[in-house]
Amino acid sequence: MNSNVWGISAIIVCYLVGMVAIGIYFMKKNSSTGDYYLGGRQLGPIVTAMSAEASDMSSWLLMGLPGVAYLTGTADAAWTAIGLAIGTYLNWLIVAKRLRRYSVVAGNAITIPQFFKNRYHDKSGILAGLSAIFIVIFFIPYTASGFAACGKLFSTLFGVPYFGAMLVSAIVIVAYTALGGFSAASTTDLIQSIVMSVALISVVLFGIKTLGGMDVIASQTASMQGYLSLTSVYNEGTAVPYGSIKIASTLAWGLGYFGMPHVLLRFMAISDENKIKLSRRIATIWVVISMAVAVFIGIMGYTLSRQGYIDVLTGADSEKVIITIATLMSKSGVLGIVLAGLIMSGILACTMSTADSQLLAASSSVSEDLLKGILKKEVSEKTSLIIARVTVLLIAVMGVLMALNPESSVFAIVSFAWAGFGAVFGPVVLLALFWKRSNRQGAIVSMFAGGVMIFVWKYLVRPMGGAWDIYELLPAFLVAMVLNIIVSLMTAPPEKEIVDEFEKAADNSYNL
Repeated sequence: MNSNVWGISAIIVCYLVGMVAIGIYFMKKNSSTGDYYLGGRQLGPIVTAMSAEASDMSSWLLMGLPGVAYLTGTADAAWTAIGLAIGTYLNWLIVAKRLRRYSVVAGNAITIPQFFKNRYHDKSGILAGLSAIFIVIFFIPYTASGFAACGKLFSTLFGVPYFGAMLVSAIVIVAYTALGGFSAASTTDLIQSIVMSVALISVVLFGIKTLGGMDVIASQTASMQGYLSLTSVYNEGTAVPYGSIKIASTLAWGLGYFGMPHVLLRFMAISDENKIKLSRRIATIWVVISMAVAVFIGIMGYTLSRQGYIDVLTGADSEKVIITIATLMSKSGVLGIVLAGLIMSGILACTMSTADSQLLAASSSVSEDLLKGILKKEVSEKTSLIIARVTVLLIAVMGVLMALNPESSVFAIVSFAWAGFGAVFGPVVLLALFWKRSNRQGAIVSMFAGGVMIFVWKYLVRPMGGAWDIYELLPAFLVAMVLNIIVSLMTAPPEKEIVDEFEKAADNSYNL
């Protein structure tokens, strides 16, 4: 390795050591599973906002989204970003406060499956068990996408085998997550959101300076048919129409927020529900700016390729555009090396901030909702914490196995998992929080239908193309929502005790 790579490596190592140190620090503060999985509901507004969005963004912010913009231009990436920005704002606006209140009213639930179980007084455990199974099903590939991103980063930077690079990254993530739990994950997420921001800004400023100004980017891309359009995409020199159905389908990414367990847990963990408005403003502003910059980086990266500053990237390699720009930056002196190191750390931050939250959510589903809820195994708090940490390790191992293929697309994997969570949990969350008449049967049918529809539409319907080429989240979400309403109306109404709890959670004047 040359001196540039050694310098970048030193910065990355310091960053990783710092993350593990945070995990060790919080390990001593976890005296119960409530502390381990929800931080004792003591998150401040800034940590809540930034940890929620950092855990949401994942590696696709610095790799997947720029990669899509690099290959196809503005439309696909921009409409995805717009949908996510709207979804972020609405989730904070209508879900956050009600979920924070209702999760306390409903037996002080500390996981999403537990909230569903308590909300509907499901003594059978079917609702919690089904929730836990779907969480594991969709979180394993989601976590795998993060490990894959780390593997691509280190193998590109250091020229080492992909598998070894991916494995080392997974070990670090598992270490601080298993040790420190939710508090460690949330604190590191705050730090990682700052690092991500620095990375985004650094890449943009360097790229513009290297190219000689924004006008070069504008003139270079304006000549490419469909590249800067919101109604067409660039494909091998031609403009392919991006119609209204496709736009609506892409905007549907925003629906996914209502069902993201790792984001919803942040709402449940905030210490003061009155601080949610501040968290909402911080989160929304950061998301809008960071995604806009990510899309621009993809476009700028393509211009750098056409100008000969970096290699032309094709296929899944387009997701390495920010890595390639950082490598170019490292050749511009000591400051360039430092900034390149921060950019590489930013890519790690995107990955780690999501992977840690996913591991915790999946672990809680297995240890709390399957082991205790379904199997009725009563264990001590100490044993429960051990089980939680072992579960994190096992889920990570499955994620590593799924990430073995270096050609896998980070964006494609995240897209599928995102759709899964949105369709399975989104309709149930919204109706559980805001519709008094919803019941256990409707929730169970909705959850199952949403999960099945994701696979049916993705692998049977969407390949037909044409008008059927719609992002699977939209049809699956609508089917799950409609079935939830129909089944709830066709079956017995909820008991008075359930209705009373609903009204207590809806009464903002009631002091929890």
